[in-house]
Amino acid sequence: MDTPRVGIPERLAGRMSMPEQHEYLRTKLTRRGLLRTSAATAGAVAGGGLLAGPAQAAAPSPTLLSSPATGAVHGSLVAPFGRHLAFGADPRHQMRVSWQVPFAVKHPFLRVGLRPWDLSRKIHAEVRDLHTPALSKKLPAVDQYYLHAALDGLRPGTTYYYGVGHDGFDPADSRHFGTLGTFRTAPARAERFVFTAFGDQGVSYHALANDQLILGQNPSFHLHAGDICYADPDGSGTDHDTYDARQWDQFLAQTESVAKTVPWMVTTGNHDMEAWYSPNGYGGQRARWSLPDNGPDAENAPGVYSFTYGNVAVVALDANDVSYEIPANLGVTGGKQTKWLDRKLGELRAARGIDFIVVFFHHCAFSTTNAHASEGGVRDAWLPLFEKHQVDLVVNGHNHVYERTDAIKGGRVSKKMPIGETVDSSREGIVYVTAGGAGKSLYDFPVPDSYEGHVKDLDHVDTYHWTEGKVKVKEAAQWSRVRYTGYSFIAVEVLPGHRPRMKVTALAESGESIDRFEVTRRR
Repeated sequence: MDTPRVGIPERLAGRMSMPEQHEYLRTKLTRRGLLRTSAATAGAVAGGGLLAGPAQAAAPSPTLLSSPATGAVHGSLVAPFGRHLAFGADPRHQMRVSWQVPFAVKHPFLRVGLRPWDLSRKIHAEVRDLHTPALSKKLPAVDQYYLHAALDGLRPGTTYYYGVGHDGFDPADSRHFGTLGTFRTAPARAERFVFTAFGDQGVSYHALANDQLILGQNPSFHLHAGDICYADPDGSGTDHDTYDARQWDQFLAQTESVAKTVPWMVTTGNHDMEAWYSPNGYGGQRARWSLPDNGPDAENAPGVYSFTYGNVAVVALDANDVSYEIPANLGVTGGKQTKWLDRKLGELRAARGIDFIVVFFHHCAFSTTNAHASEGGVRDAWLPLFEKHQVDLVVNGHNHVYERTDAIKGGRVSKKMPIGETVDSSREGIVYVTAGGAGKSLYDFPVPDSYEGHVKDLDHVDTYHWTEGKVKVKEAAQWSRVRYTGYSFIAVEVLPGHRPRMKVTALAESGESIDRFEVTRRR
């Protein structure tokens, strides 16, 4: 039976591809002379060299003293902030430490050791600086300095202490002892652990509350499914997309209490494409994050990578590459990402010691909200590969709610999954979770107050999905099992053994459990 179509291909005025947005911004700002007027704030855009000298990101606060001779802020008065960890490609032996300074500093470094009083190992830090001009009359020009240190050759299953600094600010100094952080590498063999996940966070009290609740789960790592800080509040891929780079400062400061200890593994959402920095919009992401570089195209898809922790393999994808709804970066990898995904999933499923494969990305494969619903581009490109290689769990954001499907095969329900049910993913299908209630303003569903365990369970929900040309296609979703419109995240307890299990719990901002189910598979 033909599927009914709603409307016609939507062509919004001003809609551009990401390269077109990049060219538009560069041309517009040059024409208006804004680049010339902000030249004094540009600093040295060294792209990886050691920086020293004046930085004009903002007027110095009263506690930061400038040197009359150089104009540089004295290093002892510049405190690092926004620390965030990420695994390298091998979490047993690699960790990446990133942080920020408000002004340019000399000789940034990281100290690390097995004891807090012995941080004798000192590692040079790479500087990645960004200059953002005034993209509108309401926004100032901003300079930002992001620092990154790569740790390799670490011991598996080991807790390390670390501190970050620069000339004039040494974390080994007793005055700065309180700035030390810790991290733990992945174990050499499978053992019980917990990881957490959400998407669409932003900066808010709700985001902060979720962060603190996540910290209480003692997770081994956290997955962030994109739309990280909302510096670009529009995110629609149009000529009026602008972004306030200062939002990143607030976000990294907000997240530091968790991310300085818990590896914060992010991927890319539509609000994370920032056209000023590069034609693909990912220049800002590459400056701010150090992620595993084992994906298919580090330049055009920095949010695509994989890593293995214990008996779980995690694959991060960039759904902007396949999105019909927001096509600003549609096809950005030229098909490399999807080919890599097929190959990578095959390798992981054949690998000894890996029981579960978890895939996370931004745009939803299955959701019924009034805002974005489901992304047909994801379904067309990736769902056949998920089923071919028996992926065990898929986590998305994009829709600012919690929603969870039944087990699905071939786009249809293969097993109903009420709260508390168990699915054997090797035989019964894949559960898809939308965990987009991290902190940004919430969405709603077509039928309010209709989710398992709250009011009633519905046989189907009338919704739609996006198809090529930005067309909405009506759909009666029989697969939507649990729906919740509050702030939330998921915690996954992984239990290895003869019959390995993943116990998935969705937690509200209050700490209340709103959903739980279990994924297992036969070895």
